[in-house]
Amino acid sequence: MKQPVLDKNFYPMIKALNDFDKIVRESGKAVKVTLVAERSGGYNYVYQYDALQDGVNDSLNFRVAERLAKTILWVVGGFKISVAGSKSVYEYLKKAYTKDGLRAFDVDFMSGVYEKPFVVEWLEENEIPKQKNCSVRVGGYLKGCRIGFDAGGSDRKVSAVIDGEVVYSEEVVWNPKITEDPTYHYNEILTAMKTAASKMPTVDAIGVSSAGVYVDNKIMVASLFIKVDKEKHGDYVKNMYINVAKEMSKEYGKEIPLEVANDGDVTALAGAIDLEDNGVLGIAMGTSEAVGYINTSGGINGWLSELAFAPVDFNENAMQDEWSGDFGVGCKYFSQDAVIKLAEYGGYKFDDGLTPAQKLKVVQGLMEKDDALAKQIYEDIGVYLAHTIPFYAKFYDIKHMLLLGRVMGGKGGDIILSTCKKVLVEEYPEFKALDIGLPDEKNRRVGQSIAAASLPANVD
Repeated sequence: MKQPVLDKNFYPMIKALNDFDKIVRESGKAVKVTLVAERSGGYNYVYQYDALQDGVNDSLNFRVAERLAKTILWVVGGFKISVAGSKSVYEYLKKAYTKDGLRAFDVDFMSGVYEKPFVVEWLEENEIPKQKNCSVRVGGYLKGCRIGFDAGGSDRKVSAVIDGEVVYSEEVVWNPKITEDPTYHYNEILTAMKTAASKMPTVDAIGVSSAGVYVDNKIMVASLFIKVDKEKHGDYVKNMYINVAKEMSKEYGKEIPLEVANDGDVTALAGAIDLEDNGVLGIAMGTSEAVGYINTSGGINGWLSELAFAPVDFNENAMQDEWSGDFGVGCKYFSQDAVIKLAEYGGYKFDDGLTPAQKLKVVQGLMEKDDALAKQIYEDIGVYLAHTIPFYAKFYDIKHMLLLGRVMGGKGGDIILSTCKKVLVEEYPEFKALDIGLPDEKNRRVGQSIAAASLPANVD
Protein backbone atom coordinates (compact mmCIF):
# COMPACT_ATOMS: atom_id res chain seq x y z
CA MET A 1 0.00 0.00 0.00
CA LYS A 2 1.19 3.50 -0.86
CA GLN A 3 1.71 5.15 2.53
CA PRO A 4 1.96 8.85 3.39
CA VAL A 5 5.65 9.52 4.12
CA LEU A 6 4.97 11.79 7.12
CA ASP A 7 2.12 9.72 8.59
CA LYS A 8 3.35 6.15 8.55
CA ASN A 9 0.51 4.85 10.77
CA PHE A 10 -2.28 5.88 8.38
CA TYR A 11 -4.70 2.96 7.97
CA PRO A 12 -7.36 3.91 5.38
CA MET A 13 -10.93 2.92 6.15
CA ILE A 14 -11.23 1.12 2.81
CA LYS A 15 -8.17 -1.02 3.58
CA ALA A 16 -9.47 -1.75 7.09
CA LEU A 17 -12.81 -2.90 5.70
CA ASN A 18 -11.13 -5.06 3.06
CA ASP A 19 -8.91 -6.64 5.74
CA PHE A 20 -11.96 -7.23 7.92
CA ASP A 21 -13.80 -8.91 5.03
CA LYS A 22 -10.87 -11.28 4.61
CA ILE A 23 -10.84 -12.14 8.33
CA VAL A 24 -14.60 -12.80 8.23
CA ARG A 25 -14.31 -15.06 5.17
CA GLU A 26 -11.43 -17.02 6.64
CA SER A 27 -13.28 -17.53 9.94
CA GLY A 28 -16.07 -19.41 8.18
CA LYS A 29 -18.38 -17.84 10.78
CA ALA A 30 -19.97 -14.88 9.09
CA VAL A 31 -23.19 -13.17 10.12
CA LYS A 32 -25.06 -10.54 8.11
CA VAL A 33 -25.36 -7.27 10.05
CA THR A 34 -27.77 -4.55 8.93
CA LEU A 35 -27.49 -0.90 9.99
CA VAL A 36 -30.40 1.43 9.23
CA ALA A 37 -30.19 5.21 9.71
CA GLU A 38 -33.60 6.92 9.80
CA ARG A 39 -34.20 10.64 9.33
CA SER A 40 -37.12 13.04 8.83
CA GLY A 41 -39.91 12.21 6.40
CA GLY A 42 -39.55 8.47 6.89
CA TYR A 43 -36.41 8.41 4.72
CA ASN A 44 -33.76 5.87 5.64
CA TYR A 45 -30.46 4.40 4.55
CA VAL A 46 -29.84 0.64 4.75
CA TYR A 47 -26.31 -0.75 4.90
CA GLN A 48 -25.49 -4.45 5.13
CA TYR A 49 -22.16 -6.17 5.63
CA ASP A 50 -20.72 -9.50 6.75
CA ALA A 51 -19.41 -9.51 10.32
CA LEU A 52 -17.91 -12.07 12.64
CA GLN A 53 -20.22 -14.14 14.79
CA ASP A 54 -20.56 -12.98 18.39
CA GLY A 55 -17.67 -14.21 20.52
CA VAL A 56 -15.14 -14.74 17.71
CA ASN A 57 -13.37 -11.36 17.94
CA ASP A 58 -15.84 -8.98 19.57
CA SER A 59 -13.45 -6.04 19.94
CA LEU A 60 -12.75 -5.92 16.19
CA ASN A 61 -16.40 -6.60 15.39
CA PHE A 62 -17.51 -3.71 17.60
CA ARG A 63 -14.95 -1.28 16.22
CA VAL A 64 -15.89 -1.96 12.59
CA ALA A 65 -19.59 -1.65 13.42
CA GLU A 66 -19.02 1.61 15.28
CA ARG A 67 -16.93 3.12 12.45
CA LEU A 68 -19.54 2.13 9.87
CA ALA A 69 -22.45 3.43 11.96
CA LYS A 70 -20.56 6.68 12.52
CA THR A 71 -19.88 7.06 8.79
CA ILE A 72 -23.48 6.40 7.78
CA LEU A 73 -24.75 8.85 10.37
CA TRP A 74 -22.56 11.72 9.14
CA VAL A 75 -23.09 10.91 5.47
CA VAL A 76 -26.87 10.56 5.65
CA GLY A 77 -27.92 12.01 9.01
CA GLY A 78 -30.59 10.62 11.29
CA PHE A 79 -32.20 10.46 14.71
CA LYS A 80 -32.22 6.66 14.89
CA ILE A 81 -29.91 3.76 14.13
CA SER A 82 -31.48 0.33 13.96
CA VAL A 83 -29.42 -2.85 14.09
CA ALA A 84 -30.20 -6.40 12.92
CA GLY A 85 -28.10 -9.57 12.82
CA SER A 86 -25.98 -9.27 15.96
CA LYS A 87 -27.31 -8.64 19.46
CA SER A 88 -23.86 -7.86 20.81
CA VAL A 89 -23.20 -5.25 18.10
CA TYR A 90 -26.61 -3.76 18.90
CA GLU A 91 -25.84 -3.61 22.62
CA TYR A 92 -22.45 -2.02 21.94
CA LEU A 93 -23.86 0.68 19.67
CA LYS A 94 -26.78 1.33 22.03
CA LYS A 95 -24.32 2.01 24.86
CA ALA A 96 -22.00 4.11 22.63
CA TYR A 97 -24.83 6.36 21.38
CA THR A 98 -25.96 7.83 24.69
CA LYS A 99 -25.39 11.24 26.27
CA ASP A 100 -22.65 9.68 28.43
CA GLY A 101 -21.35 7.22 25.87
CA LEU A 102 -18.50 7.10 23.36
CA ARG A 103 -20.54 8.98 20.74
CA ALA A 104 -22.13 11.58 23.03
CA PHE A 105 -21.18 14.39 20.61
CA ASP A 106 -23.02 12.67 17.77
CA VAL A 107 -26.09 12.10 19.94
CA ASP A 108 -26.23 15.77 20.95
CA PHE A 109 -25.67 17.00 17.38
CA MET A 110 -28.25 14.76 15.72
CA SER A 111 -30.83 15.42 18.46
CA GLY A 112 -30.43 19.14 17.74
CA VAL A 113 -30.73 18.76 13.98
CA TYR A 114 -33.81 16.54 14.01
CA GLU A 115 -35.36 17.94 17.21
CA LYS A 116 -36.01 14.55 18.79
CA PRO A 117 -34.05 12.22 21.09
CA PHE A 118 -31.48 9.99 19.40
CA VAL A 119 -32.12 6.26 19.80
CA VAL A 120 -30.59 2.91 18.83
CA GLU A 121 -33.11 0.11 18.30
CA TRP A 122 -33.06 -3.62 17.59
CA LEU A 123 -34.61 -5.03 14.41
CA GLU A 124 -35.68 -8.59 13.76
CA GLU A 125 -34.78 -9.88 10.29
CA ASN A 126 -38.38 -9.62 9.10
CA GLU A 127 -38.50 -5.97 10.24
CA ILE A 128 -35.63 -4.71 8.08
CA PRO A 129 -37.14 -1.96 5.90
CA LYS A 130 -36.52 -1.28 2.25
CA GLN A 131 -34.38 1.75 1.66
CA LYS A 132 -36.45 4.90 1.13
CA ASN A 133 -34.51 7.53 -0.81
CA CYS A 134 -35.10 11.21 -1.28
CA SER A 135 -34.02 13.12 -4.37
CA VAL A 136 -35.10 16.73 -4.59
CA ARG A 137 -34.30 18.84 -7.60
CA VAL A 138 -32.65 22.05 -6.44
CA GLY A 139 -31.21 24.82 -8.50
CA GLY A 140 -30.79 25.34 -12.16
CA TYR A 141 -33.77 27.69 -12.19
CA LEU A 142 -32.69 30.94 -13.86
CA LYS A 143 -35.88 32.69 -14.91
CA GLY A 144 -36.63 36.12 -13.45
CA CYS A 145 -34.97 38.52 -11.00
CA ARG A 146 -33.17 36.56 -8.32
CA ILE A 147 -31.00 37.20 -5.27
CA GLY A 148 -28.13 34.83 -4.49
CA PHE A 149 -26.71 35.17 -0.98
CA ASP A 150 -23.57 33.36 0.23
CA ALA A 151 -23.02 33.53 3.99
CA GLY A 152 -19.30 33.09 4.58
CA GLY A 153 -17.60 33.17 7.96
CA SER A 154 -15.50 36.25 7.17
CA ASP A 155 -17.41 37.91 4.32
CA ARG A 156 -20.95 37.88 3.01
CA LYS A 157 -21.49 37.79 -0.74
CA VAL A 158 -24.67 38.76 -2.58
CA SER A 159 -25.56 38.87 -6.26
CA ALA A 160 -28.45 40.22 -8.29
CA VAL A 161 -29.14 37.77 -11.12
CA ILE A 162 -31.55 38.42 -13.99
CA ASP A 163 -32.35 35.44 -16.24
CA GLY A 164 -29.05 33.78 -15.33
CA GLU A 165 -26.84 36.86 -15.77
CA VAL A 166 -25.16 38.51 -12.78
CA VAL A 167 -25.98 42.24 -12.97
CA TYR A 168 -24.51 43.13 -9.57
CA SER A 169 -22.28 41.41 -7.04
CA GLU A 170 -20.56 42.51 -3.84
CA GLU A 171 -18.48 41.09 -0.99
CA VAL A 172 -18.71 42.73 2.43
CA VAL A 173 -16.57 41.86 5.45
CA TRP A 174 -18.59 40.92 8.53
CA ASN A 175 -17.99 39.20 11.89
CA PRO A 176 -20.80 36.71 12.56
CA LYS A 177 -18.69 34.16 14.44
CA ILE A 178 -17.65 36.58 17.19
CA THR A 179 -20.97 38.41 17.60
CA GLU A 180 -23.37 37.43 20.38
CA ASP A 181 -26.35 39.57 19.35
CA PRO A 182 -28.24 37.82 16.50
CA THR A 183 -29.92 41.07 15.42
CA TYR A 184 -26.49 41.90 13.96
CA HIS A 185 -26.71 38.82 11.70
CA TYR A 186 -30.31 39.59 10.74
CA ASN A 187 -29.61 43.21 9.83
CA GLU A 188 -26.49 42.32 7.82
CA ILE A 189 -28.37 39.66 5.84
CA LEU A 190 -31.34 41.96 5.22
CA THR A 191 -29.03 44.81 4.14
CA ALA A 192 -27.34 42.51 1.61
CA MET A 193 -30.73 41.41 0.25
CA LYS A 194 -31.98 44.98 -0.11
CA THR A 195 -28.75 46.06 -1.81
CA ALA A 196 -29.10 43.34 -4.44
CA ALA A 197 -32.81 44.04 -4.81
CA SER A 198 -32.11 47.72 -5.56
CA LYS A 199 -30.24 46.66 -8.71
CA MET A 200 -33.30 44.91 -10.22
CA PRO A 201 -36.83 45.94 -11.15
CA THR A 202 -38.32 43.36 -8.77
CA VAL A 203 -37.40 40.23 -6.76
CA ASP A 204 -38.83 36.89 -7.88
CA ALA A 205 -36.79 34.49 -5.72
CA ILE A 206 -34.13 34.35 -2.98
CA GLY A 207 -31.51 31.60 -2.76
CA VAL A 208 -29.12 31.22 0.18
CA SER A 209 -25.87 29.28 0.40
CA SER A 210 -24.53 28.87 3.93
CA ALA A 211 -22.39 26.50 5.97
CA GLY A 212 -24.40 24.38 8.36
CA VAL A 213 -27.44 22.12 8.47
CA TYR A 214 -30.81 23.29 7.17
CA VAL A 215 -34.22 21.64 7.35
CA ASP A 216 -37.18 23.32 5.58
CA ASN A 217 -35.13 26.53 5.32
CA LYS A 218 -34.62 26.54 9.10
CA ILE A 219 -31.13 26.98 10.53
CA MET A 220 -30.58 23.86 12.65
CA VAL A 221 -26.79 24.02 13.15
CA ALA A 222 -24.50 26.76 11.81
CA SER A 223 -21.11 28.01 12.95
CA LEU A 224 -22.07 31.59 12.00
CA PHE A 225 -24.07 31.71 15.24
CA ILE A 226 -21.55 29.98 17.47
CA LYS A 227 -21.44 32.88 19.97
CA VAL A 228 -25.23 33.33 20.12
CA ASP A 229 -27.01 32.06 23.26
CA LYS A 230 -29.17 29.17 22.01
CA GLU A 231 -31.41 29.19 25.06
CA LYS A 232 -32.26 32.87 24.62
CA HIS A 233 -32.31 33.27 20.83
CA GLY A 234 -32.86 29.75 19.47
CA ASP A 235 -36.13 30.33 17.59
CA TYR A 236 -35.02 33.75 16.35
CA VAL A 237 -31.89 32.25 14.81
CA LYS A 238 -33.65 29.15 13.48
CA ASN A 239 -36.14 31.20 11.46
CA MET A 240 -33.80 34.01 10.42
CA TYR A 241 -33.71 33.42 6.64
CA ILE A 242 -37.47 32.73 6.63
CA ASN A 243 -38.14 36.02 8.41
CA VAL A 244 -35.81 37.96 6.11
CA ALA A 245 -37.72 36.56 3.12
CA LYS A 246 -41.02 37.51 4.78
CA GLU A 247 -39.79 41.09 5.25
CA MET A 248 -38.72 41.25 1.61
CA SER A 249 -42.08 39.78 0.54
CA LYS A 250 -43.92 42.43 2.54
CA GLU A 251 -41.88 45.17 0.90
CA TYR A 252 -42.69 43.90 -2.62
CA GLY A 253 -46.32 43.01 -1.88
CA LYS A 254 -45.95 39.38 -3.01
CA GLU A 255 -44.67 36.10 -1.61
CA ILE A 256 -41.05 35.69 -2.64
CA PRO A 257 -39.97 32.01 -2.65
CA LEU A 258 -36.93 31.14 -0.54
CA GLU A 259 -34.55 28.18 -0.71
CA VAL A 260 -31.68 27.70 1.75
CA ALA A 261 -29.02 25.05 1.09
CA ASN A 262 -25.74 23.94 2.58
CA ASP A 263 -22.82 25.69 0.90
CA GLY A 264 -21.24 22.35 0.03
CA ASP A 265 -24.31 21.32 -1.95
CA VAL A 266 -24.38 24.73 -3.67
CA THR A 267 -20.71 24.32 -4.61
CA ALA A 268 -21.52 20.91 -6.12
CA LEU A 269 -24.52 22.46 -7.88
CA ALA A 270 -22.31 25.19 -9.36
CA GLY A 271 -19.99 22.46 -10.62
CA ALA A 272 -22.90 20.49 -12.10
CA ILE A 273 -24.14 23.61 -13.91
CA ASP A 274 -20.63 24.32 -15.22
CA LEU A 275 -19.99 20.68 -16.24
CA GLU A 276 -23.50 20.24 -17.63
CA ASP A 277 -23.60 16.86 -15.88
CA ASN A 278 -24.58 15.32 -12.55
CA GLY A 279 -23.05 12.92 -10.01
CA VAL A 280 -20.82 15.67 -8.61
CA LEU A 281 -19.07 15.42 -5.22
CA GLY A 282 -17.46 18.67 -4.09
CA ILE A 283 -14.85 18.70 -1.31
CA ALA A 284 -13.68 22.03 0.09
CA MET A 285 -10.50 21.87 2.16
CA GLY A 286 -10.33 24.99 4.31
CA THR A 287 -10.81 25.55 8.03
CA SER A 288 -12.45 22.14 8.00
CA GLU A 289 -13.68 19.67 5.37
CA ALA A 290 -16.94 20.74 3.69
CA VAL A 291 -18.70 18.40 1.29
CA GLY A 292 -21.67 18.66 -1.07
CA TYR A 293 -23.24 16.27 -3.53
CA ILE A 294 -25.52 16.49 -6.55
CA ASN A 295 -26.77 13.00 -7.34
CA THR A 296 -26.87 11.38 -10.77
CA SER A 297 -30.47 12.55 -11.21
CA GLY A 298 -29.44 16.18 -10.67
CA GLY A 299 -30.98 16.45 -7.20
CA ILE A 300 -29.87 16.41 -3.59
CA ASN A 301 -30.49 13.44 -1.33
CA GLY A 302 -31.40 15.37 1.79
CA TRP A 303 -28.24 14.00 3.42
CA LEU A 304 -25.99 15.84 5.86
CA SER A 305 -22.73 15.01 4.02
CA GLU A 306 -20.81 16.31 7.05
CA LEU A 307 -17.76 14.22 6.19
CA ALA A 308 -15.56 16.32 8.47
CA PHE A 309 -16.84 13.99 11.22
CA ALA A 310 -16.77 10.76 9.20
CA PRO A 311 -13.84 8.36 9.78
CA VAL A 312 -10.97 8.40 7.29
CA ASP A 313 -8.27 6.60 9.30
CA PHE A 314 -8.91 3.31 11.17
CA ASN A 315 -5.72 3.76 13.21
CA GLU A 316 -6.76 4.02 16.88
CA ASN A 317 -3.91 6.45 17.60
CA ALA A 318 -4.83 8.86 14.82
CA MET A 319 -5.08 12.59 15.52
CA GLN A 320 -8.04 13.66 17.66
CA ASP A 321 -10.60 16.22 16.56
CA GLU A 322 -11.02 18.74 19.39
CA TRP A 323 -14.70 19.45 18.72
CA SER A 324 -16.18 15.96 18.34
CA GLY A 325 -13.53 14.22 20.45
CA ASP A 326 -13.21 11.47 17.84
CA PHE A 327 -10.05 10.15 16.21
CA GLY A 328 -9.13 9.81 12.53
CA VAL A 329 -12.04 11.85 11.11
CA GLY A 330 -11.98 13.82 7.85
CA CYS A 331 -11.40 17.32 9.24
CA LYS A 332 -7.86 16.31 10.26
CA TYR A 333 -7.00 14.98 6.77
CA PHE A 334 -8.63 17.41 4.34
CA SER A 335 -8.22 20.86 5.88
CA GLN A 336 -5.62 23.35 7.06
CA ASP A 337 -5.26 21.15 10.17
CA ALA A 338 -3.93 18.37 7.93
CA VAL A 339 -1.25 20.70 6.52
CA ILE A 340 -0.22 21.79 10.03
CA LYS A 341 -0.24 18.24 11.40
CA LEU A 342 1.98 16.92 8.60
CA ALA A 343 4.36 19.88 8.88
CA GLU A 344 4.83 19.14 12.58
CA TYR A 345 5.23 15.41 11.87
CA GLY A 346 8.03 16.47 9.50
CA GLY A 347 9.76 18.41 12.28
CA TYR A 348 8.72 21.94 11.30
CA LYS A 349 8.46 24.43 14.20
CA PHE A 350 5.92 27.21 13.71
CA ASP A 351 6.40 30.56 15.44
CA ASP A 352 4.42 30.98 18.65
CA GLY A 353 1.05 32.71 18.45
CA LEU A 354 0.20 31.91 14.83
CA THR A 355 -3.40 31.05 13.99
CA PRO A 356 -4.09 27.90 11.93
CA ALA A 357 -4.78 30.10 8.87
CA GLN A 358 -1.42 31.83 9.34
CA LYS A 359 0.34 28.47 9.67
CA LEU A 360 -1.22 27.36 6.39
CA LYS A 361 0.10 30.53 4.74
CA VAL A 362 3.60 29.73 6.07
CA VAL A 363 3.52 26.30 4.42
CA GLN A 364 2.09 27.76 1.22
CA GLY A 365 4.95 30.26 1.21
CA LEU A 366 7.45 27.41 1.57
CA MET A 367 5.74 25.59 -1.29
CA GLU A 368 6.15 28.61 -3.56
CA LYS A 369 9.89 28.24 -2.93
CA ASP A 370 9.68 24.52 -3.78
CA ASP A 371 10.57 23.50 -0.23
CA ALA A 372 10.97 19.70 0.04
CA LEU A 373 8.95 19.33 3.26
CA ALA A 374 6.10 21.45 1.90
CA LYS A 375 6.01 19.35 -1.26
CA GLN A 376 5.87 16.17 0.85
CA ILE A 377 2.98 17.58 2.90
CA TYR A 378 0.86 18.10 -0.20
CA GLU A 379 1.84 14.73 -1.65
CA ASP A 380 0.73 13.06 1.57
CA ILE A 381 -2.66 14.79 1.45
CA GLY A 382 -2.97 13.51 -2.12
CA VAL A 383 -2.27 9.99 -0.80
CA TYR A 384 -4.91 10.47 1.92
CA LEU A 385 -7.43 11.49 -0.71
CA ALA A 386 -6.66 8.62 -3.08
CA HIS A 387 -7.27 6.08 -0.31
CA THR A 388 -10.44 7.87 0.83
CA ILE A 389 -12.22 8.22 -2.53
CA PRO A 390 -13.06 4.46 -2.76
CA PHE A 391 -14.49 4.64 0.76
CA TYR A 392 -16.65 7.66 -0.06
CA ALA A 393 -17.72 5.87 -3.24
CA LYS A 394 -19.42 3.21 -1.10
CA PHE A 395 -22.01 5.86 -0.28
CA TYR A 396 -21.92 8.33 -3.20
CA ASP A 397 -22.24 7.55 -6.93
CA ILE A 398 -19.42 9.82 -8.13
CA LYS A 399 -18.87 10.81 -11.78
CA HIS A 400 -17.06 14.08 -11.09
CA MET A 401 -15.13 15.34 -8.07
CA LEU A 402 -14.35 19.01 -7.49
CA LEU A 403 -11.61 20.02 -5.04
CA LEU A 404 -11.84 23.50 -3.55
CA GLY A 405 -10.77 25.55 -0.55
CA ARG A 406 -7.66 27.36 0.65
CA VAL A 407 -5.62 24.16 0.96
CA MET A 408 -6.09 23.57 -2.77
CA GLY A 409 -4.65 26.99 -3.64
CA GLY A 410 -1.29 27.50 -5.36
CA LYS A 411 1.27 24.84 -6.23
CA GLY A 412 0.18 22.66 -3.32
CA GLY A 413 -3.25 22.07 -4.81
CA ASP A 414 -1.74 20.90 -8.08
CA ILE A 415 0.46 18.43 -6.17
CA ILE A 416 -2.52 17.07 -4.19
CA LEU A 417 -4.44 16.54 -7.42
CA SER A 418 -1.62 14.91 -9.40
CA THR A 419 -0.58 12.66 -6.48
CA CYS A 420 -4.17 11.56 -5.88
CA LYS A 421 -4.66 10.61 -9.53
CA LYS A 422 -1.35 8.70 -9.62
CA VAL A 423 -2.12 6.69 -6.47
CA LEU A 424 -5.67 5.93 -7.65
CA VAL A 425 -4.30 4.36 -10.85
CA GLU A 426 -1.76 2.30 -8.87
CA GLU A 427 -3.97 1.17 -5.98
CA TYR A 428 -7.55 1.43 -7.21
CA PRO A 429 -7.53 1.06 -11.02
CA GLU A 430 -11.33 0.86 -11.08
CA PHE A 431 -11.29 4.60 -10.26
CA LYS A 432 -8.64 5.66 -12.77
CA ALA A 433 -11.24 7.19 -15.10
CA LEU A 434 -12.86 9.28 -12.34
CA ASP A 435 -12.96 12.96 -13.33
CA ILE A 436 -11.19 14.89 -10.54
CA GLY A 437 -10.34 18.55 -10.91
CA LEU A 438 -10.47 22.11 -9.67
CA PRO A 439 -13.19 24.54 -10.79
CA ASP A 440 -12.00 27.28 -13.10
CA GLU A 441 -11.61 30.83 -11.75
CA LYS A 442 -14.83 32.10 -13.37
CA ASN A 443 -16.87 29.29 -11.82
CA ARG A 444 -15.32 30.00 -8.42
CA ARG A 445 -16.12 33.72 -8.58
CA VAL A 446 -19.49 33.85 -10.31
CA GLY A 447 -20.74 30.26 -10.42
CA GLN A 448 -21.49 30.07 -6.70
CA SER A 449 -23.69 33.18 -6.72
CA ILE A 450 -25.61 32.05 -9.81
CA ALA A 451 -26.05 28.58 -8.27
CA ALA A 452 -27.37 30.10 -5.01
CA ALA A 453 -29.75 32.41 -6.89
CA SER A 454 -31.01 29.45 -8.96
CA LEU A 455 -32.08 27.41 -5.91
CA PRO A 456 -35.80 28.32 -5.72
CA ALA A 457 -38.06 26.90 -8.43
CA ASN A 458 -39.45 29.23 -11.09
CA VAL A 459 -42.67 30.97 -10.13
CA ASP A 460 -44.94 32.24 -12.89
